[in-house]
Amino acid sequence: MKVAIIFGSKSDTEKMRGAAAALREFGIEYKALILSAHRVPEKLTQVVHELEKEDYQCIIAGAGLAAHLPGVIASQTTIPVIGVPINGALEGMDALLSIVQMPKSIPVATVGINNSYNAGMLAVEILALKYPDIKEKLIRFRVEMKEKFIKENQEGVEL
Repeated sequence: MKVAIIFGSKSDTEKMRGAAAALREFGIEYKALILSAHRVPEKLTQVVHELEKEDYQCIIAGAGLAAHLPGVIASQTTIPVIGVPINGALEGMDALLSIVQMPKSIPVATVGINNSYNAGMLAVEILALKYPDIKEKLIRFRVEMKEKFIKENQEGVEL
């Protein structure tokens, strides 16, 4: 099971680290690449086709501004694509709206602005449908998350 993380600019590296962190927590192999839908469209197409041949099962795509990258990738493959809008102009709202408003029949799942960790978690959930060991890890993760929350907050807070 493999996930690709693709984003359009080296300056987005920090914002995309969360996706890799989530995948590492569950032992999921990933490859991270910097590709641009506008600057290197031919290379992007080549890589998407290679990902299909190499049996990647999900693609996380981060993009800011016009944010075409996730949609362009989704138009070239049937691998599920998760878009991460990245804060650029308009506090990331332009990217969010660009990614979430895909034309009918070419969906891109979309997470919150700069929330690549949730993109990684959504990829984990997608993979958990097929891989029982990932599903078990995900269930355990959720149980531990709840236990930790209760423990940290059981005494209440002072305001």
